[in-house]
Amino acid sequence: MTIPTTRNPSTASAPSSPSGVWLRRYRPVEDPAVRLVCFPHAGGSATAYLRFADVLADAGVGVEVLAVQYPGRQDRRGEPFIKTVDALVEAVLPELREWTGRPFALFGHSLGGTLAYETARRLTGTGEEPVHLFVSGRRAPTVPRTDTAHLLDDRALISRISALQGTDPALLQDEELLRMVLPALRNDYGMAGAYRHRAGAPLSVPLTVLTGDSDPNVSVDDARRWSEVAGGPVDLRVLPGGHFFLNDRSETVCHIIEEALDHVR
Repeated sequence: MTIPTTRNPSTASAPSSPSGVWLRRYRPVEDPAVRLVCFPHAGGSATAYLRFADVLADAGVGVEVLAVQYPGRQDRRGEPFIKTVDALVEAVLPELREWTGRPFALFGHSLGGTLAYETARRLTGTGEEPVHLFVSGRRAPTVPRTDTAHLLDDRALISRISALQGTDPALLQDEELLRMVLPALRNDYGMAGAYRHRAGAPLSVPLTVLTGDSDPNVSVDDARRWSEVAGGPVDLRVLPGGHFFLNDRSETVCHIIEEALDHVR
């Protein structure tokens, strides 16, 4: 989980949103060559990708960011959480399809990587598959895992968040803020824990995997095993940092995205 510290969601400029509730368009790009649909991490919100939207829009490379907003947080706080990966993917697909009239790619960090991957699988073979998939900070779905963080009490869960070094420690002392974000985090960890990979055809879309060299949750070998679900070569990028390496490396990550999408632009 990360909590935005540079731009408050309540004061950030209002997004130019698609017609539904699932996607946020913070920096519209006129006639983009490709759209990048970004799935947040566990406990995260669409605002996690404000920096991506800014960097890619300012670069003038024709890449427009659409950030997924899960129910139960920020402007969707009054809506019930979705409990499973399958249900969330099925819920977001109809609105995503409204934006597939031009090339699009998928990006997901941590739990968002699983969601992006399963979304790509659903779309493959439909004539509306993405041109590229980026997964970040996530073990390959073929790596055995047991996620039980959602069963921890609040104190232990906060300690788990702190260990990932993605949140300002001072914010973890803010009880009001924690009351807002812990339910979403617990739900999303439960979603990750319930996920089971189903074997199927290899991905037919190009795949880039990004990971931090000191991520306590994802070893480089875990990241390398994404090749087991890929139908072609995997571009593995190991960057300095822990689980939330992209917080400090957003420009580098955006440059990797630009390079990977160059053939589309």
